[in-house]
Amino acid sequence: MVPDNERHIGLGSATGIGVGAIVGGGILALAGVAFATAGPAALLAFALNGFIALLTALSLGEMASKFPESGGTYVFSRKVLSIEAAFAVGWIVWFASIVAAMLYAVGFGYFSVLLLRESIDILGYTAPGWAMDERLVPWIAISAVVTLALGLVLKSGGGGNWANAGKVLVFGVLILGGLWAIARQPVSQTQASLQPFFSFGAVGLFEAMGFSFIALQGFDLIAAVGGEIRNPARNIPRAMVLSLVIALLIYLPLLFVITTVGVAAGERIADAAAENPEGIVALAARKYLGAAGYGFVLVAAVLSMFTALHANLFAASRIALAMARDHTLPSVMSRLSSRRHTPIHAIAVTAALISILVIALPDVAAAGAAASLIFLITFAMAHWLAVLVRRRSVSQPPFQAPLYPAVPLIGGSACVALAVFQGVVVPSAGTIAVVWLSIGGLLFLTLFARRARLKDVSSMAANPELLRLRGSSPLVLVPIANPRNAEAMISLANTLVPAAVGRVLLQTVVVAPSSWDPDADPTPADQSQNVLRELLRASSKLNVPVETLTTVSPDPMPEIARVAKLHRCESVLLGLSEICSDETDSPLETLLGQLESDVVVLRSSGLWSLSETQRILVPVAGRGGHDHLLARLLASFSRQQKCMVTFLRVLPAAADVHEFRRAKRELDRMAHDNFFGGSEQVVIKSDDPVHVVSAAAEGQLVILGVQRIGPRRKLFGHFTRKIANQTDSPLIVISRRG
Repeated sequence: MVPDNERHIGLGSATGIGVGAIVGGGILALAGVAFATAGPAALLAFALNGFIALLTALSLGEMASKFPESGGTYVFSRKVLSIEAAFAVGWIVWFASIVAAMLYAVGFGYFSVLLLRESIDILGYTAPGWAMDERLVPWIAISAVVTLALGLVLKSGGGGNWANAGKVLVFGVLILGGLWAIARQPVSQTQASLQPFFSFGAVGLFEAMGFSFIALQGFDLIAAVGGEIRNPARNIPRAMVLSLVIALLIYLPLLFVITTVGVAAGERIADAAAENPEGIVALAARKYLGAAGYGFVLVAAVLSMFTALHANLFAASRIALAMARDHTLPSVMSRLSSRRHTPIHAIAVTAALISILVIALPDVAAAGAAASLIFLITFAMAHWLAVLVRRRSVSQPPFQAPLYPAVPLIGGSACVALAVFQGVVVPSAGTIAVVWLSIGGLLFLTLFARRARLKDVSSMAANPELLRLRGSSPLVLVPIANPRNAEAMISLANTLVPAAVGRVLLQTVVVAPSSWDPDADPTPADQSQNVLRELLRASSKLNVPVETLTTVSPDPMPEIARVAKLHRCESVLLGLSEICSDETDSPLETLLGQLESDVVVLRSSGLWSLSETQRILVPVAGRGGHDHLLARLLASFSRQQKCMVTFLRVLPAAADVHEFRRAKRELDRMAHDNFFGGSEQVVIKSDDPVHVVSAAAEGQLVILGVQRIGPRRKLFGHFTRKIANQTDSPLIVISRRG
């Protein structure tokens, strides 16, 4: 959960982010395409797209109220899906936001140059040569990106309110001027301009929807910065809906004005738009407002591109920040400015990529289509994730979309249909998305996977509801033969797998020969019943729901392995009184070689209590074969109680200063990846690591890992045996599944 002191964006500013991203750029670029394919029915196309967008905003708002963190769809995917799927979503959404920002940057440069030339002409001067140079556009675009990036570094927040107010005012003038023109012309002429309404039938309407839906993209950026919005459960859904309503209140009247008074009498809007789709809004404004109308459109375009660039840069940097915090992007991008508390590295990297694309991208139109396709796919995913969250959540989202499940089903289906249309019409869009995703997959597997998966394991252990959200119900098997260890074993099992999200299965084995006659010799059964009664008593005392299973076998170890495999147990928790000092395999070690589950072995006295544990020692050898299980165990402890963890690394006495510093850095990183609570990292030089660890273990719970030796065989090594025999401290030995 994000601390309240990091939330500084109110409802007005949050709505401004959406308005800044939506209003202006989309309609100026896509109104002509919509008119050319649907005629006056473009009005209906935008209205239907607005309805779909509102449904999507409701689903996104519901999840943002449940997970009020920055990152948007990436965060929602990380909560409900796997870390790999979340990376894929975050990687392509980050790319789409960068491409959208690049398009708006180029648009800002283009319209700024046009406005400059128009202003020079109005003043009666001749435009200088540099103002006519097309190379001016990318330099203005990059300057805008750098300026806005510096603003985001120096000031935490959405900003851009003056530009939003300016463009809304300009669009208001265009609409009011058009309505005045409509009032002055005959009603019959207005009606004639709307005929035939469906110029190209239902097919044209659907095509217009597919081409123009992206004009309403931008409300999702509010969720992308959700970690900085005050009262997110209330403000995020409201800001999304408000920004869309404001956009539609501008778009629909403006489209109506363009249709009815934007072309000459007798001319069809579809024909005019087909002839000049990019300039139809400017031509229409000039038609009913004269030269001033053209100037108003240029001003609106410049302000619209500026605010949309600002909103996309802001949101893209927060997506990068969220990914970096999960180690799915370089961790350096998660660092905040010490003074402003802004993600300076995430902003810088995002701005640099936008600037590079401004110069280097050869096919701007295809990249824009790819961004549109990606947004549609992620919107469809958002509806699907909203359904999963409703079904799996222990506590329902504070804000719930009405008319469930109609909202996610209708909205998701519509987004899928529009995405398919986009992929068919612009095949290169899908190709670009696949290539970018492939690059990301390669980077993830080679650079980010290990740390990202460790962080993911820790997150799930620290917040067990994530297991439910991912549809997982882990089972831990706890074979118990000694009732004195019952409380410690049940308490540890519940720490690993809380009852709210998983199951604890207590197993007792009636050890008897295959020819056993229970009537003649009831002793084994009686002993098992005594153990079972103690287990139930301990479970009731600890208030931990458990399941029990009693089986009969002449050899308990293979029976434990059979039950673990039969029930597909994620973990097996074993207890023992001592670890033999010799190197021969004990029955327990033979069992470890047969289990395919994670294994946790507890060696403690019957008086040891997990709840009283204050200090934990984790000796680290540097191999990292059990990091996932260690991260899960430590995060589970941090969820239950406050404790101090000491990560200890022992280097040879001859180790030089560089090796010492490297070991310290690795230990610091390991502690950061494995534990959310208080910890200290200690590196000691000694040629007797057993003595160092044994001395440090006094009064602490010690966690050791055992490595796999050969296929499906695990055993306690020399180091583990020595530590176990030189200290009486409680000891947990962990072994990662094969």
